[in-house]
Amino acid sequence: MSWQNIIGQKQQIRVLQKALETGRFAHAYLFTGPEGSGKESVAFEIASILNCYTAKGSYTEGSCQTCPDCLQVGSFMHQNVEYIFPVESALLDPGDSAKKENKRFTEARERYEALLEQKQQNPYFSPAMERSMGILTEQIVALQHKASFMPSEGSKKIFIISQAERLHPSAANKLLKLLEEPPAHVMFILVSSRPEALLPTIRSRCQSVSFSRVTAKELRQWLQENRPDIIEPELSFIVSFSRGNLRLAWELINNRDGDPAETPTIVLRNQALEYLRKVLTPSRFHEAIIACEENAKNMSRSELTLFLAALLLFFQDANHRRIDPGFQELNNPDISDAIDRFAKNFPNPDFFRISTIAEDAIRAIERNASPLLVMTSFTAEIKGLLQRA
Repeated sequence: MSWQNIIGQKQQIRVLQKALETGRFAHAYLFTGPEGSGKESVAFEIASILNCYTAKGSYTEGSCQTCPDCLQVGSFMHQNVEYIFPVESALLDPGDSAKKENKRFTEARERYEALLEQKQQNPYFSPAMERSMGILTEQIVALQHKASFMPSEGSKKIFIISQAERLHPSAANKLLKLLEEPPAHVMFILVSSRPEALLPTIRSRCQSVSFSRVTAKELRQWLQENRPDIIEPELSFIVSFSRGNLRLAWELINNRDGDPAETPTIVLRNQALEYLRKVLTPSRFHEAIIACEENAKNMSRSELTLFLAALLLFFQDANHRRIDPGFQELNNPDISDAIDRFAKNFPNPDFFRISTIAEDAIRAIERNASPLLVMTSFTAEIKGLLQRA
C-alpha cells in the first residue's frame, strides 16, 4: 500500500518508521483502535517493507508495491508472511487427502478463499468465517510449527493475527508461550478493536500502538487527492456516510458507477427514506413492516448497516436544520428540501434516543445478530420516537 496511501495515523506511522530506521522494532506489537481505522493496512505495509528489496534503507517511503515480494504479500502468498483470522474447524480437521476432498471441507475452503479475495479488494475488511468459533488452537499450533523455521529469504517471519480478541482460550495460552520466548527471526502483529478481551499477559508482552478513527477532514483530503473523479454531493455523502470507517468508505468508493445519482449508496439511501415515509404514514405502517422483513431477508449485513447509517445521517441533518434553519454542512446536501420538510413536520423527535438505537442496531448486525429481529425492533421503536408529541 506504501505509507503515502495510509489514510491518517500520521503520529503512529512516524513511531513505526523510527523503529524501522533504528532497528528497534519490537518482537510483538498490538495494534488497537476502532473498526475500519486502517490497523491491518499498516500491519501489511510493515510486512511489505520488511520483504521489499526496493524499500530497504528507505523506510520513510514505504514499500514499492510492484516487486514480486510486495505482490506476494498483497495476495497472501508470501512465505514469510502469515495472516491468521477466525476460520471454521472444517478447514483444520486432520485427515488424509480423501477426507479433504469431502463436501464439508471443499465448501469451507471456498468460503475461506472468498474472504481472502474480498480482503484483497478491500484492504480495510477484516475477514471472519461466519461459522467460526474464533481463532482456534489448531491455527496457533500451525503457527508454532512455522515459527520454528528460519525465513528462506530476508530476516523476519511476520505473523499478522486479525481480531486477536477472538483467540480461543487454549489458543491464547499457546500464543502466550510463543510471546514469552519468541524466536529472534519472528515478529507478531496482533490487531484488535477490543484489546480488553485479550489476556492481560498477552497485552503485556506486546508493544501497543493505538490507532484513532480517521477524521472527516483526513478522508476528504485523501479522496480529493487520490480520487478527483468523486465530486459533490457524492464526496460529502461518502465522507459522512462512512463516519470514519475506512471499510465502509472503501465499499462506497468501489461500488460507484458513472452517474452519482445512481450509485448503490445513493440508491440505498433513497430506499431508506422511502421506508421512513412508510413508518411515518399511519395508513402505510404495515408496508414498513413488510419492507423491514424483505430488507432483512434480501440485503447483506453490510447493506443493512449502510441502510441504517443512511437514516442516522438523515436524522442528523434534520436535527441540525431544526436547531438552525440556515445550517449548510449537511450530510445530504442534494435532498435539503426533504430534510426541511421533515424538520417542519416532525418538530419534536427524540433524536438522542433515535441515534442510540440506530447505532445499537448497526453494532448488532455487524456482530451477527439476527437481521430480522434487529430490523423489526428498530422499526417498532423508531415510530414512537419520531412521532413524539
